Amino acid sequence: MINLYNNIDKNTYSRVVIKAGTSLLTNGLDGLDINFMNKFVEQISFLHQNNVEVVLISSGAVGAGRIKLNISRESKHLSFRQMLASIGQPHLMYTYEKLFNEKNIIIAQALLSKNDFNNRLGYLNIRNTLFGLINNKIIPIINENDVVAVDELQGQNFGDNDNLSAMVANLIDADLLIILSDIPGLFTKDPNLHLDAKLIREVNNIDESIYSMGGPPSNNYASGGMSTKIEAAKLATSSGINTIIANGLEDQVLIKLFNKEPMGTIFKATNNKMESRKRWMLSGLLSNTNILIDDGAFNAIKYKQGSLLPAGLIEIDGEFDRGSIILILSEKGKKIAVGITNYSSYDLEKIKGIRSDRIFDILEYRYGDEVVHRNNMVLL
Repeated sequence: MINLYNNIDKNTYSRVVIKAGTSLLTNGLDGLDINFMNKFVEQISFLHQNNVEVVLISSGAVGAGRIKLNISRESKHLSFRQMLASIGQPHLMYTYEKLFNEKNIIIAQALLSKNDFNNRLGYLNIRNTLFGLINNKIIPIINENDVVAVDELQGQNFGDNDNLSAMVANLIDADLLIILSDIPGLFTKDPNLHLDAKLIREVNNIDESIYSMGGPPSNNYASGGMSTKIEAAKLATSSGINTIIANGLEDQVLIKLFNKEPMGTIFKATNNKMESRKRWMLSGLLSNTNILIDDGAFNAIKYKQGSLLPAGLIEIDGEFDRGSIILILSEKGKKIAVGITNYSSYDLEKIKGIRSDRIFDILEYRYGDEVVHRNNMVLL
């Protein structure tokens, strides 16, 4: 261990977001795995003390709450899980504080939900707070705000904190996102079912073939696992951030990654770093509201640097207001872009498929010819 720590390439990354999954932080029904957490905190502390800015996304609150109540993990009702999270979160943070305090490092807690990112002002407030903590050598520890993710807001949760980690990495313009769980990386097939499954070391483009390797949502390899990690990698790489999925149980995993040892699967950034406003718009990748466009509109957006006009609309999915961030899909359901809509879903249902010069005749008001202007759009 000493040699590895002494030889670390301290200039590899300057700002990193690290996500630790529930499977790492809890040990079955035995509560928080203090042995793992101690080693994990030791690695993060070493990076921090060597001027690497670290933001930690930590799961484990529900598991910690379940242990405090000494109940079975079979209870999966959403409101009950929210109660467990509210019980477990203080215990989780107390454990982190105790371990980081031994390293003379101050930590801070932030509980976030997807809606916090959708509003531009809220987005900037979170960003300013996190940068304030980082600049004062404080490690932010972030978790999803499970307590407010009530039944009627299903679909607004991030998904085992994987997507939350990508949102935060995007928010603070991180150099690297590391997603740790008990999964070694992306395999060609589910390794639990196929002996010939092979670990993929590098992904340069996340397309349908990569998504298919995550498996269906009902698959244990995918549910709360690889499928959400691929979605998170897509968001991060689209905003210029390399993403690594690796096994957190590997000895000194963070130190090895900073030494550029081949571990897990690295997803290479597909774009250069974006300015803040465009990074904010990328939060629409996780939106549960989208619009479907025809091939003509697709070609205009993808190849001719055009705006999206109502004539190209085929279908509107979900309800949203004017000024919302929406996801734009091709006729085949492929994710093309995200952007800020000039019209609500109610308006778009009325004007889809029509020429722009007829908007006023139908709505009796007009916010422009475009559904989404090119300047308010980010291609994926």
